[in-house]
Amino acid sequence: MPGVETERSFFAPPVVSRIAMISVHTSPLAQPGSGEAGGMNVYIRELSRNLAERGVEVDIFTRRSDPEQPAVTEVDAGVRVFALEAGPPLALPKDQLFCHLPAFVTELAYQINRDGRPYELVHAHYWLSGWAGYLLKRYWDIPLVQMFHTLGNLKNLLASKGAIEPVLRLQVERGLLQVAEAVIAANPDEREVMIWDLQADPSKICTVPPGVDLDHFRPGDRLAARNQLGLPDQPLVLFVGRIDPVKGIDTLFHAWHRVLSSVAPGEPEPLLVFLGGRRVESAEGLQVDPPLGKLIAEARALDIERSVRFLGSQPREILPLFYNAADLCVMPSRYESFGLVAVEAMACGTPVIASRVGGLRFTVEHEVSGLLVPPDDPEALAAAIRRGLTDHRLRTRLQVGARQAAVRYSWHGVTNAVLQVYRQVARRGQLLPCF
Repeated sequence: MPGVETERSFFAPPVVSRIAMISVHTSPLAQPGSGEAGGMNVYIRELSRNLAERGVEVDIFTRRSDPEQPAVTEVDAGVRVFALEAGPPLALPKDQLFCHLPAFVTELAYQINRDGRPYELVHAHYWLSGWAGYLLKRYWDIPLVQMFHTLGNLKNLLASKGAIEPVLRLQVERGLLQVAEAVIAANPDEREVMIWDLQADPSKICTVPPGVDLDHFRPGDRLAARNQLGLPDQPLVLFVGRIDPVKGIDTLFHAWHRVLSSVAPGEPEPLLVFLGGRRVESAEGLQVDPPLGKLIAEARALDIERSVRFLGSQPREILPLFYNAADLCVMPSRYESFGLVAVEAMACGTPVIASRVGGLRFTVEHEVSGLLVPPDDPEALAAAIRRGLTDHRLRTRLQVGARQAAVRYSWHGVTNAVLQVYRQVARRGQLLPCF
């Protein structure tokens, strides 16, 4: 139809120069480790910055979750974040957001029409954003690139504890696999589940792992990092992540109890540094959010509070100091699509003890850049932590292997791969084979 072809040529020029990213439930401006903010926030922010450096203008649309949040924020040259009105301007649980998506899409469409400058494609993150992206795809006839970050189907299969993902999410994810022009999977397992369990077309799925900033996350002096952070010079294990059942924090605490019980007389007691949740020190004393307060109470009940330092989520600017200060970084997750924390730690030369699940099976190479253990197994996790702390020859070998492994995830290569997907769908062509 002539009208359709004219519209397509208007929205999809040969060179990708302007895209819309959608992240409904969490803003890339939020600090990872607090609330719903995590690796996806970092991914969106870093990918947008790297795309902008290559001349692609990126607008990110998120739901306003704070009345003080500016309507528009320019976070980097060529990257803007729009906070749209959709429901009350408060932090809402993800399971309450679907009913606000029509308002979100209406606001987004109004914003684009008012701006008067079309986008060449929509890149949606998470299933809620994908539903919004699908409506925009239909409205403007522009391609949709979808990235789920986590799949409800996999979470239900692998998460032995925590809430089961709703049927609505499973249905929307299955539908998005049919209507999106391209889907980016974070690891080969995720791609296989999409194809075999969700009947997705293999030709439209590309496996592109998230990236890491190798200039920001790099090896440094351990003692200097500890001094700068005010941490003691003793065996130190680091946890970084959101407070969520899927992160396996209960497994970590029970494993840590075993680690402490195995410390021989005269041997220095290790310290677990916990970065996650909200912690504020004020004149009224220490203030923590309810999830973190609950964890502190659990640590007290297990008699491990003395050797756990709860520091709350920390600014990304100083995270490399924590990674460099640690002897080991631990990720006892029940499910991870990729495991960004693991790659950040490895980029700093810090070995990772991780569950053998999801993307962590590909990110961490057993006995090379870290150690892999079964999920939900405190005894195996404790044994791996103990081994990593006491076997100095092993730890030295893993430190070298960790940095070498992280180099594979340079943002330079990741951005080039994503751009290749963008160019192909913007031209309405077939994706090149990618696995």
